[in-house]
Amino acid sequence: MALKVNARLTIPDDELQWSFGPSGGPGGQHANTANTRAELVFDIEQSRSLTESQRQVLTAAFGSRIRIAADESRSQRRNRDVALTRLAERLRHAMTPKRKRRPTKPSRGAKERRLKAKRHQAERKASRSYRGDDH
Repeated sequence: MALKVNARLTIPDDELQWSFGPSGGPGGQHANTANTRAELVFDIEQSRSLTESQRQVLTAAFGSRIRIAADESRSQRRNRDVALTRLAERLRHAMTPKRKRRPTKPSRGAKERRLKAKRHQAERKASRSYRGDDH
């Protein structure tokens, strides 16, 4: 089944490379014998489903390949699903255009509050200084 990233991008199965191995950690005989850890590799450079602009954005974000490993579950099928979901989320996040910050100016009230606080602080510090008879 193909991986649907968003409305404009679907990655066919033949572009995803899978490898499986035993997951680390406790689990006894099951963990030692079952290859439940799923590792997914997506080669951005070789992908035929990406447009050139998508390829440039993803290469800038990830390099030429994305490697995702999942070993949270005792089931290989669930780990495959987790890896696919992570890949889709990362691709979606990388291809979402970043919003430009629109520069704003402080309001008149904000300027007045800042200057008032500044004057108050200056008065507080000035009142600390000792002025003897010779000044």
